Amino acid sequence: MGLSPQDGASDEEAMISTINTTPLVDVMLVLLIIFLITVPVVTASIRLELPKERNQPTQTKPENIVLAVDRDGALYWGLEPLDLAALQARLRAVAAQDPQPEVHIRGDMAARYEAVGRVVAACQKIGIRKVGFITEPPAGGGR
Repeated sequence: MGLSPQDGASDEEAMISTINTTPLVDVMLVLLIIFLITVPVVTASIRLELPKERNQPTQTKPENIVLAVDRDGALYWGLEPLDLAALQARLRAVAAQDPQPEVHIRGDMAARYEAVGRVVAACQKIGIRKVGFITEPPAGGGR
């Protein structure tokens, strides 16, 4: 029959009835190496609780400072244009107030991240505790 050697066949011609496990071991070793490489990457990532999107409009209080960064990277305090040095000087006076007002940053969608980052870094360097970003709500009014 299928697995028994035929009558008169020599030992060399006899059918081998064992399973060849070499390919199985090769595949398992490759999978083991892949897992050993990817597990440190997965465990080294930082677990964060990202904020959920809120579509509730907030009212800006009159004492809050609204800074704007246009598409060219120019800074504005309300409607008044100013440079980074003047911004830092005015933020120092704001940081000394008690209670400290919030700083809201309006960044143009086409503005470079670097320009908005300079404003955030200036606020952080001077000690402004509350910095927020003003955004447009999604089209359609929500999810």
